[in-house]
Amino acid sequence: MDTSLLYFIDLFGTAVFAISGVLLAGRLRMDPFGVIVLASVTAIGGGTIRDMALGATPVFWIRNTTYLWVILTTCVLTMLVVRRPKRVAWWILPVCDAIGLAVFVGIGVDKAMSYQDSALVAIIMGVLTGCGGGIIRDVLAREIPMVLRSEVYATACIIGGIFHTTALSLGYAPSTALASGVLSTLIIRLGAIRWHLSLPIFALNK
Repeated sequence: MDTSLLYFIDLFGTAVFAISGVLLAGRLRMDPFGVIVLASVTAIGGGTIRDMALGATPVFWIRNTTYLWVILTTCVLTMLVVRRPKRVAWWILPVCDAIGLAVFVGIGVDKAMSYQDSALVAIIMGVLTGCGGGIIRDVLAREIPMVLRSEVYATACIIGGIFHTTALSLGYAPSTALASGVLSTLIIRLGAIRWHLSLPIFALNK
């Protein structure tokens, strides 16, 4: 996968994740500072924890502040736009979120493999990159994180990470392995959105 294209999609995913944080902050009637905080942790929280766990210093958004400007710009534009009633197809944000998620997972796995050689750790770092920000966002909002519910979200990340690391172990080029992981995560997540797929629920009888 072309490096410049991957970087562009990464910034796109950052913006989409930030939007989800802004929308949740709006539902909770937060002030502008709260909006920025919730948007920021959603967009870069997972990658920050990943870099800290891997010892990748400074973390990516300190090295490249473009991510911060993307988040701030997204917050301002979203707060201005959502105040005006507008019909937007329900699937647009979930599909964009799926694209960002898939790329985040791929980047997380790729970065983890550059710091160590455990496929299991790389998969965990990929899932953390994709889902970590959303978990922090939901915890701050006092909601059960989506990845802990039945929706196929983290599962798509895990499968994508498995495809990615398996392709690397089979000797495929890093770019090919990255593409396979990103596409598998994206296809599974889009399928879950399209057909409302979910995992079985574990519940104890009272």
